Amino acid sequence: MIRLFRVSIPTVSLALLISEIGLITSAYILASYVVLPYDPTVFLLYDGGIYRILSVTASIILGLHFQDLYTHIRIHSRIALLQQLSLIMGIAFLMQGLISYANQDLRMPIRLMVLGSAFAICTIFVWRVLYAKYLVAVLGAQRLLFVGGNVLTDAIAEHLKTRPDLGVDVIGYVDDNDLPGTPRAGGKVLGPISALRRIATEVSPDRIVVGMSERRNYMPVLDLLELRFSGILVEEANTTYESVCMRISTLELRPSQLVFSGELGPRQGIVFLQSVFNFTAALLGSIVLLPAMLAIALGVKLSSPGPILYGQTRVGLGGNTFTVYKFRSMHQNAEAATGAVWATKDDPRITRFGRFLRKFRFDELPQLFNVLRGDMALVGPRPERPEFVTILSERVPFYRQRHCVKPGITGWAQVNHKYGDTIEDSVTKLEYDLYYIKNQSSALDMYIIFQTLKIILLTRGAQ
Repeated sequence: MIRLFRVSIPTVSLALLISEIGLITSAYILASYVVLPYDPTVFLLYDGGIYRILSVTASIILGLHFQDLYTHIRIHSRIALLQQLSLIMGIAFLMQGLISYANQDLRMPIRLMVLGSAFAICTIFVWRVLYAKYLVAVLGAQRLLFVGGNVLTDAIAEHLKTRPDLGVDVIGYVDDNDLPGTPRAGGKVLGPISALRRIATEVSPDRIVVGMSERRNYMPVLDLLELRFSGILVEEANTTYESVCMRISTLELRPSQLVFSGELGPRQGIVFLQSVFNFTAALLGSIVLLPAMLAIALGVKLSSPGPILYGQTRVGLGGNTFTVYKFRSMHQNAEAATGAVWATKDDPRITRFGRFLRKFRFDELPQLFNVLRGDMALVGPRPERPEFVTILSERVPFYRQRHCVKPGITGWAQVNHKYGDTIEDSVTKLEYDLYYIKNQSSALDMYIIFQTLKIILLTRGAQ
């Protein structure tokens, strides 16, 4: 895996992305040599042809991303893959139609677009079949060996089983608690800890992950030191969990790990830059989206009786409360009888128009004014209601630490986890929030905003 934007990107996904940019661009360049009645070099170099082709390539790559084809590389159905590619090409043609309205000179010639798209579909289809069948194996998965075993190593192994695209394979476990051959999550026990050096020599791991809950008098320090100097990466299970799951586990987290972490916590320079960006982006967004917000306000007023905006007390930076604003999506006085409760699927309190607003996250637009006031940021942990914060702080360790940064309209937990309505979901979301706090940066914010646009367009996770 390669670390970009403070996120671990699978090598196989990055290699596929780069190769397909080249293949798609080449498909349209080849088509220009077939269909153009004049020298294609004139079109490519002097008539803006390269820029037109790159714009089409960008729209196709975005389409592949929105179809999760860089997340799910394994091909389960070739017919489904062809259907997805046809849909993506249709979107690319639609984008060309929109471009032609803005500037005819930027539009791709229709014959070139048709033939180039046909070449691109065939090329991507054949390349993906070969890539999934042969080249993923050639690139090779990173081989991982566990020393010891606990809930953290089991969680890592279970996660890797669901994400083969990460390119990490579990070889097995070296553990004293089970006999050799005993099956464990993702592998089996290969032998006792005393045989660690011999086993490592036999299986040749790329990474050794230490997951021993009780380390005193048991840690094979000298063996691990020898293996580290032989070129094998050795790391603790919580570090591996963070890199492959992209969240910080609370299962084995000790306060000292947070206290002595050199990365955890907001850095003042980054906070200042984000504040400037948040204010500027929220101001521009409020101006651009003002007509849409006025239309939504009219829709809320006409669809059900009650106020247009709904104010709700939330907990923000430093544990201080503030009022967050949304377009009202529920019936008036929806919580009069129940009090504060989490939203659920097909919640009867939500109006018909409110369901539409929530599907596309339009009910969140007034929070741009919260950003302008300084109560919120564009990206950060989602603010929770005081009633839930009190309950979660008592049941979930480190929950209050998420209030060390401003809450956000969107966040790392929102783009990686479904809408949560249980204590277990809150724990998972907290792990993502701690990851964001530790890795807070402008690059990560841009990545989260990009992923949020994908979620909104595909209407995922709304409740």
